[in-house]
Amino acid sequence: MTDTINAGITHGLYTEGEPIADTKAPAGPIAQMWTTRRFEAALVNPANRRKLDVIIVGTGLAGGSAAATLGEAGYNVKSFCFQDSPRRAHSIAAQGGINAAKNYKEDGDSVYRLFYDTVKGGDYRSRETNVYRLAEVSANIIDQCVAQGVPFARDYGGLLDNRSFGGVQVSRTFYARGQTGQQLLIGAYQALERQVAAGTVTTYTRHEMLEIVVVDGRARGIIVRDLVTGEIETHLADAVVLASGGYGNVFFLSTNAMGSNVTASWRAHRKGAYMANPCFTQIHPTCIPVSGEHQSKLTLMSESLRNDGRIWVPKNREDCDKDPRDIPEEDRDYYLERIYPSYGNLVPRDIASRQAKNVCDEGRGVGPKVGDFRRGVYLDFADAIERLGKAAVSEKYGNLFDMYARITGEDPYTVPMRIYPAVHYVMGGLWVDYDLQSSIPGLFVAGEANYSDHGANRLGASALMQGLADGYFVLPNTIRDYLAKGPFEPLSADHPEVVAARRSVESRTERLLAINGERSVDSFHRELGQVMWEYCGMERSEEGLLKAIDLIRGLREEFWRNVRVLGAGDTLNQSLERAGRVADFLELGELMCIDALHRRESCGSHFRVESQTEDGEALRHDDEYAYVAAWESTGGDGFGELGTPVLHKEDLVYEAIQLKQRSYK
Repeated sequence: MTDTINAGITHGLYTEGEPIADTKAPAGPIAQMWTTRRFEAALVNPANRRKLDVIIVGTGLAGGSAAATLGEAGYNVKSFCFQDSPRRAHSIAAQGGINAAKNYKEDGDSVYRLFYDTVKGGDYRSRETNVYRLAEVSANIIDQCVAQGVPFARDYGGLLDNRSFGGVQVSRTFYARGQTGQQLLIGAYQALERQVAAGTVTTYTRHEMLEIVVVDGRARGIIVRDLVTGEIETHLADAVVLASGGYGNVFFLSTNAMGSNVTASWRAHRKGAYMANPCFTQIHPTCIPVSGEHQSKLTLMSESLRNDGRIWVPKNREDCDKDPRDIPEEDRDYYLERIYPSYGNLVPRDIASRQAKNVCDEGRGVGPKVGDFRRGVYLDFADAIERLGKAAVSEKYGNLFDMYARITGEDPYTVPMRIYPAVHYVMGGLWVDYDLQSSIPGLFVAGEANYSDHGANRLGASALMQGLADGYFVLPNTIRDYLAKGPFEPLSADHPEVVAARRSVESRTERLLAINGERSVDSFHRELGQVMWEYCGMERSEEGLLKAIDLIRGLREEFWRNVRVLGAGDTLNQSLERAGRVADFLELGELMCIDALHRRESCGSHFRVESQTEDGEALRHDDEYAYVAAWESTGGDGFGELGTPVLHKEDLVYEAIQLKQRSYK
C-alpha cells in the first residue's frame, strides 16, 4: 500500500498486528451452521447450572431477554442497569418496527432474502455467517413476542400486519404503531421479572459498571458504582455479558438517550477486548432538525414514515423560505425518487442521509437558518392523506405525528414535516466470534454493543431484531459451551486482580474530583461532538481526520487538567457520572477517527471524499478493505494517556453472497 493509504501508520497513529479469524462458526453449508453449532456446543446439566453465576450489564432488549432466558434455564444471573428501572433502557425509544422473514405478504421474502438485504445494506462489510443466523432465527422472535402479548399491528382480517423499511423491496417489518421498542421491551421486562420472582435473577438498578475484572485471562466480574450512595461494589461470576448499547453520544447531539454511553464497552476494550469498526456510525435520515445551540439531544422520527411520506426540497433556492403548500408540484424536487427510481424514498439510511446533506449543501434546504444554513428537507404526507384518508394515516402514524406537533408546534397533517439526518445507531462495537464471545474469554457481548451483524450500515428495523435474537436465541445456546467448563475456581474480593480493578476505579474517581478546574463536563462533551460531527460525520477526509485527532488530543489533555466536577464521590453525583462517561468518549473519539483514517474507501455510513464514483456514490475497494478492523488497546495511564492502538484484520469471506458494488437505482 502507498503512504497515502497508510496515513495512520505514516503518522505513527497505529501499528498492525497479527490477523484474526472467527474459529467458532462450523464448516459446511451456511444454512446448516447454526444447527450444527447448537448440537456441537457442550451442555450443562440442570444441577450444574445452579452452581454457575452470570453477570449481565444492560437491561434493554438484548440484556433483558438474555437475563430472562438464562434465568429460566437455571443459571444464577445478576442484572445491572444505570437506570432506575430495567424498563427505562434505551430500547424503549425504538419506534418503527422489527424485521422477520415470515413472508406474510407473499411478496417474495425468505430467510435468504433477509440475509442478502442485510449484507447488501451493510455494504458487504459484515460477517455473513452471523448475519445468516440472524435472518434464520428472526421468525422465532415474532412467535415469542406474540406469545408474550406484544400488541403488534394487525390487518383487517386479524393477521399480523407488515410494512416496508429502507433498503428492501418487501414488507417484513412487524410494528406496534410507533412504539415497537416500548412494547417489545415490556415483553422482555415481564419475562425478566418472572425470573426475579422465581429467584434466578437479581437486579441491580442505578448501578454503573466502571471496570471489568479479568483473572488468568478470563472475565470474572465487574466493579460498579452505586449511583445513589456512591459506594464502589465488587461483583464476581463465572462469565460476564455486556449488553450496554451503542456509543452515538460521542457526537453529543444524537437521537440516543442522554445517559447512553460507551463506558462498559470501553473499560472492556482497555482490558483487552478488541473494538471493531468503531468509525461505522449510522446517520438516521428522518430526525427533527437542529433548532439552535441550546439543544442537548435530537429527536428521531421513525423511518417507517418513509413508507407513505414523500421527501422533497424546492428546485429553486429562492423558494426555500416559502410556505411549502405554496410551492407548485413542478417546482418540487423529489430527489430520492429522481435519483433512485427502483427504491425511491425507501433507499437505505446512509444514502438517504447523504443525499439530504447534498441538497442542503446546494442551498436548497428548508426551515429556519441555524448558523448560515437551512438544515432540513420536507417529508410530505399530502399524497398519502389524499390516497388513504387522514384516519388511515393517523392509525398507522398518529403517535409520531402527535410527537412532532408537540416538539415543533406544526401540524404534520396540514404542513409537511421537516427532517434532517442525525447520529443514531453504531454498527461498530466490541469484536465477537460466532458464539458472541469477545477476545477476552468469558466476556460475551450482545446487541448494539457488538459489531457482528450490520456491517457499515444498519437496515431499518434490524436493531430490535438483533437485540432479541442475541438475547433469546443465540447467547443462551453459545454461552453454555463456555460455562460447561465451569464452575471456575472461586474468587474472593481480596484476590490481587480484583483488588487492582477496584483500586483503578477508586483512583479514577479521586482524580476526577481533585482536578477542580474551570470548565464544565458538558462544555468538553459539546466541543468533542462538534469535532466529531464536522470531521468524522457524514463525510470524512484524510485532512479533516488528521485535524480531528489533533483537536481531540488537545481537548483530552485539557479535560484532565481543567474539568470541574462538583460534589463528592460517596453520594449521588451526576456530575461525576457524566465526567467518567465523557472521559471515555474523549478516548473513543480518537480511535474512531484513526479507524476512519485508515479505511481509505467509502462503504455504507463511512464516506471518504477520496473514494467516490463520478456521480458521488460510495466507492468500495474490496481488494484492500474487505476485512473487519479489530483494534487492540495497548494501555496508557487511564487518565487520558493512550498507547498506540494495534490493528488486527479479520478477512471477510463471502461464499453465499457475491461481492459487488451496491446499487439502489
